Amino acid sequence: MIRKPTLIAAAFCGIFTSSSVLAKITADEAARLGNDLTPIGAEKAANKDGSIPAWTGGITTPPASYKPGMHHPDPYADDKILFTIDKSNVAEYKDYLSPGQIELFNTYPDTFKMNIYPTRRSASYPQFVYDATKKYATTAELVEGGNGIKNTAVGVPFPIPKDGLEAIWNHLLRFRGLSIERSGGQAAPTASGSYNYVGFEEQLLVEYSSPEATPEKLQESNILFKFKQKVTEPARLAGTALLVHETMDQILTPRQAWTYNSGQRRVRRAPNVAYDAPGTAADSLRTTDDFDMFNGSPNRYNWTLKGKQELYIPYNSYKLHSDKLSYDDILQAGHINPEHVRYEKHRVWVVEANLKEGTRHIYKKRVFYIDEDSWQVHVTDIYDNRDQMYRVAMAHGLNYYEVPTHWSTLEVYHDLNSRRYLAIGLDNQEKMYDFSKSFNDNEFTSSALRREGR
Repeated sequence: MIRKPTLIAAAFCGIFTSSSVLAKITADEAARLGNDLTPIGAEKAANKDGSIPAWTGGITTPPASYKPGMHHPDPYADDKILFTIDKSNVAEYKDYLSPGQIELFNTYPDTFKMNIYPTRRSASYPQFVYDATKKYATTAELVEGGNGIKNTAVGVPFPIPKDGLEAIWNHLLRFRGLSIERSGGQAAPTASGSYNYVGFEEQLLVEYSSPEATPEKLQESNILFKFKQKVTEPARLAGTALLVHETMDQILTPRQAWTYNSGQRRVRRAPNVAYDAPGTAADSLRTTDDFDMFNGSPNRYNWTLKGKQELYIPYNSYKLHSDKLSYDDILQAGHINPEHVRYEKHRVWVVEANLKEGTRHIYKKRVFYIDEDSWQVHVTDIYDNRDQMYRVAMAHGLNYYEVPTHWSTLEVYHDLNSRRYLAIGLDNQEKMYDFSKSFNDNEFTSSALRREGR
């Protein structure tokens, strides 16, 4: 008999909506960070039955076989599958699955399965991130309406969240490095499994995460990060480019975006790069704000923190990340090849977003399952305007231990109506993420975008 997990609401965090009037956390609450809580707010202890172990620091040293530039060797390669969930036994494990995950078993009863591995709480971050999280824990706050933050920098702004907005801002501002360059791509297999690969080169400069960042500097610049993306293939799309400046206070200044069209050879302002505008070359299988599991302004939704639960989520996805796999090994009809996917039981924050009356979005409701150890959204259940399950997204995360940071290596957006999916982050046959870059602001201007697209 499987023990039904409790959704910890009143006892741990309460159920708070984004309309709540919130007090900052107290010094006594902040003192829990690094004690009974991890430095970024997770429960340090194991769960009751030991299936989720205590957090002991995560990965702090890369494996001896790792060299910079490599695809990351799997530190848990010797782990064996504990059991497999498929259509025949999914009911037995339903308390540890999201409604969207269960719907994947119903949609693909003959092919979808989850291989469950031992839980490894591998997430870790640099010490300066931990230090900043504690330093600003009692001062961080949301701006009016929750569409920005203030009085914080570098770390997790709300390690002990009091409502859903604070929790989703933790995801938006989780540490992913400082200056990152990555190559990869996406594919949207048809119902028969055929696909075309779309390649990207991306650069990210995260001003919020700089060790030199302060609340005063961030308030002056009003920039959280700058992002640049260029399509490299196929030829008909190559040279198309995007530039985004994400702002800290989105009431003061909304997101700024520009696009370069290689056919017209022109840079244009792109205020529509937000919300439910279709994602780049995504066959309408994701929205703009689906990217990175959620991005951009949260202002079209009411956010509720439902509590915490134990959930089987993709984690330590080193096998899926391996350069020994081809894209044909991963991509198939309906969903990615489950033989290469690792699931583990972790505690997650459950955050529900309901569309505000008078606003529009193709998603009426979204439920985010956020890993307590990293603040990475790992699973999202997405509902349409008829209140039907529409899409299910899963982020396959790992620790990029040379930094270290926990981030997704692949995001998969399943569209249940079309029986198709979009896989973003395919990099098995590409050069590995480079976290050692040192970008400057001049590389994230409209002029730089024009040069990039040529």
